[in-house]
Amino acid sequence: MREFARYCTQSVLGMLGLSCYILADTYFIAKGLGAQGLAALNLAIPVYSLIHGCGLMLGMGGGTKYAIKKAQGDEQGGGRWFTDTLCPAAALAVLFLLAGLFCSQGITALLGADTEVFSMTETYLRVILLFAPAFLCNDILICFVRNDGAPRLSMLAMLGGSFCNILLDYVFIFPLGMGLFGAVLATGLAPVVSMLILSLHWLRGRSGLRPAKGPPRLSAVRAIFSLGLPSLVTEVSSGIVIIAFNFILLELLGNVGVAAYGVIANLSLVVVAIFTGLAQGMQPLVSRAFGRGEEAAARRVLRYALSAMLAIALAVYLSVFLFAGPIAGTFNSQGDPTLQRIAVYGLRIYFLAAPFVGFNIVVSMYFTSVGRALPAHLVSVLRGLVLILPLAFLLTALMGVSGVWLALPATEGAVSILSLALLIKIRKPY
Repeated sequence: MREFARYCTQSVLGMLGLSCYILADTYFIAKGLGAQGLAALNLAIPVYSLIHGCGLMLGMGGGTKYAIKKAQGDEQGGGRWFTDTLCPAAALAVLFLLAGLFCSQGITALLGADTEVFSMTETYLRVILLFAPAFLCNDILICFVRNDGAPRLSMLAMLGGSFCNILLDYVFIFPLGMGLFGAVLATGLAPVVSMLILSLHWLRGRSGLRPAKGPPRLSAVRAIFSLGLPSLVTEVSSGIVIIAFNFILLELLGNVGVAAYGVIANLSLVVVAIFTGLAQGMQPLVSRAFGRGEEAAARRVLRYALSAMLAIALAVYLSVFLFAGPIAGTFNSQGDPTLQRIAVYGLRIYFLAAPFVGFNIVVSMYFTSVGRALPAHLVSVLRGLVLILPLAFLLTALMGVSGVWLALPATEGAVSILSLALLIKIRKPY
């Protein structure tokens, strides 16, 4: 229990800090640029989710394999998995860089930005894509350092990057008057600061992480992608939901609807980050138990994680329900009554999904941690791609704006039933 509490508390705090710079962007952009800035940010956030999801996919997939090899006493084998993770990361980094240099305008148009917010959205996208190598590398190193027995340093790195981002957000937007470019520049510099902190793991000579010589193994890269795919889907699903909801709300309510949803979506990213942090904190312990053949220990860690998830979910929903007005008002710098009304109503319905989201993320990570890729894929793909979009359009057609907010609780609730059935069916973690 003590070890679980140490790993998960530090992982949750780190992920919470990591997500807080998105909230900081939301707050400072709302104060400095109003509803148009919020709409531009919300249109661009899915691209950040894709980049961050790719980093987590590689980090969690490779980190899980590294933890299993380390638990079996195979340090050299662990180094091979580190190398196999870094190589596809470099290829993805190049693709994102090229997209930032040559495709940012086309991507902005695809995301639905109109002439009113096109320029701001394109600026945010371009800079985020150009900083993609830093985001990818930081996500991978955080996962591997945590699996190398240093969860506290991983937490400090994430918090250090986030606090730096918040400080630079204020300086760039207000004293220096750099607008949306200043906000996204602060976001891009955050992983650089985080990696500088992570470098202490090697400088202090405590690291077992050493890249191995030789080219990456294609079979290993496939395994990393397979095990890490649920982490990618968890992040990308947030972006897909945001894109779909943006188009629906643009049609129903215009830019003010997108701005109101920006408040809800960015707060949702923080809640998802908390559950992701809990799942990531659980992962090294479950993978270690799996590597040693300790079935009872793996299941005990899962029970701890599910109990913590339920407590967090209840606290989140009670807080959102009771304080929806002040939460929306914090980001409604211009006092727009329409934005306030839409956001308050949406917050109270949308966050009914909290316990189901947490359950699905924790169970999916458990399957990943013990090498059960197929059920992890099934849970992640259903909640992120297969159910959410048709339900969003169906419920919107039946119920209007209320259907938009109900789509997420309905999707996550249905998938949680399947997650529970898979968990019951799989009697052993291997």
